[in-house]
Amino acid sequence: MTAPIAKTFHGNFTQQEAIPEDAIEAAVAVMQGGRLHRYNVASSDEVSQTAALEIEFAKYQNQQYCLACASGGYALQLAMRSFGLAQGEPVLTNGFTLSPVPGAIEAVGGRSVLVECTADLVLDLDHLEQQIEHSGARLLLLSHMRGHLVDMDDLCSRLKKHNVALIEDCAHTMGASFNGRKSGSHGLMACFSTQTYKHINSGEGGLLTSDDDEVMARAIVLSGSYMLYERHAAAPAAHVFEAIKLQTPNCSGRMDNLRAAILRPQLARLDEAGKRWNERYDAFAEGLKTAGNSIVLPKRHMAAYEVPSSIQFSIHRYSDEQNLEFLDTCVKRGVELKWFGADEPKAYTSRYDSWQYLEASSLPNTDSILKRLYDCRLPLTFSVDDCRLIGEVIAEVDAHL
Repeated sequence: MTAPIAKTFHGNFTQQEAIPEDAIEAAVAVMQGGRLHRYNVASSDEVSQTAALEIEFAKYQNQQYCLACASGGYALQLAMRSFGLAQGEPVLTNGFTLSPVPGAIEAVGGRSVLVECTADLVLDLDHLEQQIEHSGARLLLLSHMRGHLVDMDDLCSRLKKHNVALIEDCAHTMGASFNGRKSGSHGLMACFSTQTYKHINSGEGGLLTSDDDEVMARAIVLSGSYMLYERHAAAPAAHVFEAIKLQTPNCSGRMDNLRAAILRPQLARLDEAGKRWNERYDAFAEGLKTAGNSIVLPKRHMAAYEVPSSIQFSIHRYSDEQNLEFLDTCVKRGVELKWFGADEPKAYTSRYDSWQYLEASSLPNTDSILKRLYDCRLPLTFSVDDCRLIGEVIAEVDAHL
């Protein structure tokens, strides 16, 4: 009897969708006009592409203010500087996150205080309270790592009790919500990324939102507005800038009109893209189910609507040798997985204990969770059937170990 042919996937995990034609046309128009700098307008009543993007994203987020900048990491730095973080001041953040988050804390002179994650890959709120009391921190930089949303109502209640401010890193949750409230609208400020592998794509780019007059005024001046802050439409009134404009340094990191032109049509399609990502996530999860109960997905909170541009799962039963065989066999079958348990960083995948510029931390629960945690991109260039097949390939590899 002939053995069944092993399932294999043929696809590129780093290939994103093409930029929409209307976005390309808008970008070409900017280039033809030559006015790429956000403040370079033909008349005083002209709204630049960057200012228009800020208006549209603030409206999308149901926030008063938005600032477009050079990257998501720069947005994190702006937010903490605008908050008034002092040199050496502790900042609470996730132990399970990506290196730009603690990197931003270091860049502004803060000191990272890491918090454990749960098996569902969200912040451990009990450990958070312990770290608040231990460190005396007055700020949480919350990373919605890989798009997973903690119970935001419970979190905000605990932060209010301890008088701790919240800045949200929404690099993985653009378009997501909790109890119908947009991710990024729960704290003092929120930071978003438009890097290529995020929900809208300008290669690099960042967005910062807030309802607070003073912190947004500081952020705008910090970003390099010079004295042109009145050209920001999604910004506080001019009088708010008077007290801070000469006390706030210029740390240039503006977005340009070319990237804003590319992003605006993508923003208009974001909610539809979110539905497509969820279809692909569900199909991938369906494929994994053929493995039975050995492959475990993190549970979503009932009140969370997530926009999963990637998927994570755990397989707890493997020995170290089986784990390496699993990863190697998946690659041979065309499935590229990231693994958060590796001793050495690989590409963008690293673990908190490899960030040696931080004070040493002990996070035994996070260590245990990451030891057998796998991660897979879900680009929209994959069809729903592609994603189901990838899940089936993984399940089949697991069944033979």
